[in-house]
Amino acid sequence: MKRLILAATAALALSSAQALEIEGFRFDDTLKLGNAELVVNGAGVRSKFGKRYVMALYLPAKASDAKSAVAAKGVKRIAIQLIKDVDGDTFAGAVSKGINNNSSDAEQAALKERVKQLADTVNALGEIKAKSSIVFDLLGEKGTVLTINGQQKGKDIPGEDFQAALLRVWLGDDPVQNDLKQALLGKAQ
Repeated sequence: MKRLILAATAALALSSAQALEIEGFRFDDTLKLGNAELVVNGAGVRSKFGKRYVMALYLPAKASDAKSAVAAKGVKRIAIQLIKDVDGDTFAGAVSKGINNNSSDAEQAALKERVKQLADTVNALGEIKAKSSIVFDLLGEKGTVLTINGQQKGKDIPGEDFQAALLRVWLGDDPVQNDLKQALLGKAQ
């Protein structure tokens, strides 16, 4: 019996060691997306007029350099948990602005319709409540899939260039928040 209790305690400690917790939200250290195994590269808090959301970045392998993380081959995931309610229009505007701030004029022109597609999808959601999960699965040639609370919203958005632009919202030269960028790259805050 004692051995069973020790094994159960060890299993519990191991399972709790395999999750990252920020602001009361948990992110698994690893996850399977399709046939790919992803690791949490880093996680942090977006603060603007108070804490807005927590997020984690999942990659095929750890990367401490932003350019390497964006260029990494294979599927990736951006996982966001809302701390506060957000209007779809506000969230869509912030992501669109982040893409434009980190893209050249030529990239902006090439991405324009897909950024609009994402913005239209998110705007149509209206208010997104606190504790909601917003996930962007970046599936390479298959496109980008947006899910809110586990339900796909809108159509897949094609293009690996779009996926790179989306990652640059948080990892680009002009990220939404520099300390969040550092946290997503696994660097201590």
